[in-house]
Amino acid sequence: MEEYQFKKAALEDKEIIDHYFRHHTSRSCERTFVNLYLWSRQYPVKWAVMENTLVFKSEDENHIAFAFPAGKDEDVKNVIPVLERYCEDRGRTFSMYNVTPDDFARLESWYPGRFEIEYDRDEADYVYESEKLATLSGKKMHGKKNHVNRFRKEFEGRWSYESMKKENLEECFQMALKWRKENGCNDDTDKNAEMCVTMNALRLFEELDLKGGILRIDGKIVAFTIGEPICQDTFVVHIEKAYADVPGAYTMINQQFVEHECMDYKYVNREDDAGSEGLRKAKLSYKPVFMVEKGHVHEKEIEK
Repeated sequence: MEEYQFKKAALEDKEIIDHYFRHHTSRSCERTFVNLYLWSRQYPVKWAVMENTLVFKSEDENHIAFAFPAGKDEDVKNVIPVLERYCEDRGRTFSMYNVTPDDFARLESWYPGRFEIEYDRDEADYVYESEKLATLSGKKMHGKKNHVNRFRKEFEGRWSYESMKKENLEECFQMALKWRKENGCNDDTDKNAEMCVTMNALRLFEELDLKGGILRIDGKIVAFTIGEPICQDTFVVHIEKAYADVPGAYTMINQQFVEHECMDYKYVNREDDAGSEGLRKAKLSYKPVFMVEKGHVHEKEIEK
């Protein structure tokens, strides 16, 4: 069997990884080079091109799991047995993660009855209509619109929105440092990891082709958002930070960012809630139009 070289994502890999994602699209927030690269320090994920498909591997002492490969259907079908043999040769059980219902339907059509999937609600992405997030129209969004109107009234003549660019990145960096201090990130592993990702997104903003938006009051940054297009009709928001003591800042940056940066896309993916009750409540309150479900796939156990 050919020996495949898996490696951690580096900046110079962006072009080839983007190529596969661009030609074999998904609305899942994980299917971007940015997500893979920025979280690579926190998660042991490596990549390789196998049988003309892009394959991601997560491995620890006891397990190997692959993300659903990106490639043409015929190539993806052909690489599945290669991945199974890869696990078998190492005495591990074959499994896949980040598998959407569409992915599993393809797998089932190629290998009927061989695999089973278990969806994880904590990993499901929230997807919204851009127009609804920008206009906050309709009865269901009435509360959000009130928050925005209150913000406009309270800070009338004092607030402004602008796109993130080279000239204001350092200010964003300083705001993020202050946010980290105020939110006790150094004492919380998950928060600290998220802030490392935020800092690196700002540091490599141009190299990663990101888009961002900034909310100011009295000239000072009180909130910012960072994201990127994920496919032709969907934009993904990776990062959103606002000062908790500025009423309505989160609602306002959300609305303003979509209005100014996302209207060329039908949908906005605001990622998953990672099982956090607070995040789940907040994300559901914006009334997602659908969820991108993701699950873990294993071979079915053969009954003896």
